[in-house]
Amino acid sequence: MNSQLFQGIEFMKNLSLVEFFMFFVYVALIFAAKSVIVFLLRTLIPSERFHDRIFPVLSEVLNWLAFYGAILFFLLYFSKANWLFYPFYETEGVKVSVFLIVAVAIIVNFASRLVKSFNRYIMPFIYEQFDVDLGMSYTFNRIIYYIVMFIALALSFTAVGLDLTALGVVFSVLGIGIGFGVRNIAANFVSGIIILFERPMEVGELVEIDNKIGRISRITLRSTVVETLKSGTLVVPNKYFIEQIVKNRSSAKLFARVVVSVAYGSDTEKVERLLMQAAEKEQQKMENVPGEAPDVRFIDFRNSALDFQIEVSVMNVEMKEKLESRIRHAISEVFIENDVKLAEVPIFREV
Repeated sequence: MNSQLFQGIEFMKNLSLVEFFMFFVYVALIFAAKSVIVFLLRTLIPSERFHDRIFPVLSEVLNWLAFYGAILFFLLYFSKANWLFYPFYETEGVKVSVFLIVAVAIIVNFASRLVKSFNRYIMPFIYEQFDVDLGMSYTFNRIIYYIVMFIALALSFTAVGLDLTALGVVFSVLGIGIGFGVRNIAANFVSGIIILFERPMEVGELVEIDNKIGRISRITLRSTVVETLKSGTLVVPNKYFIEQIVKNRSSAKLFARVVVSVAYGSDTEKVERLLMQAAEKEQQKMENVPGEAPDVRFIDFRNSALDFQIEVSVMNVEMKEKLESRIRHAISEVFIENDVKLAEVPIFREV
């Protein structure tokens, strides 16, 4: 312990604050030069095609050059400093130093940037040639990304001298110990793979989850992101889509749906007429609602209630929510005028 502490103190002594200050000044100049070039390209070339197609690629390339130029400058600037190669940790014959960590970070980061740019700029042209839809293209992009990142991690570990065989043994032992603790994560991971390959739902589709309708914006190996109109963003574990019944609303008609419970003994034919009257009135008031007649049904008996359901075809989720609210207002009004009583909800108290 004392020996490690002494080595750490010696390591800190080798650091030069002046050198670090000058290094950050030079790095700031590199990124300032990049920003100037981007500004000149944006302002001096007015072509719309250039800004739509060429400028994003050039901007990405300049970001790469600035980022990796700063890292390369870091290695060259401190190449004679002892602390850069100082082994502050050693395991299995591998001496871990700042240089080693930077090397691993460069490999992984470069692979991530490369595959993202490839998927963003190259793959869309391929998908267009083979008429690949949005959901399938997203699946291919995720698979390519995960494969490349796995290879990059393996290469980075090999480059720094880590034995992947020994690493595999370590992970297998750890997997036995923490398997029960991460079983939900593993289940979501497997479910994510099933979703990406079987494609029960895809990016861009409308789904209904817990009576909330939203559009799938992203599918990862652990969770699926659903953007709703008013409930914000839902991050749903992939296991939910495999184990639960999820309604896909993309190809199905969308309905404004209102359920009403009236008191037992009410005139059911009269209630149905009044509900149809209220639904038709509000349907005619709202613009762009499909002209299909509302559907009013007597759907269930309960101990002290009779349940009715109204369905009106709509174009989108926003129209659905507005029309449902207006139909409820109309029902309240017409029930008061015709002395129709709503069912009383029993209150249960703990004894």
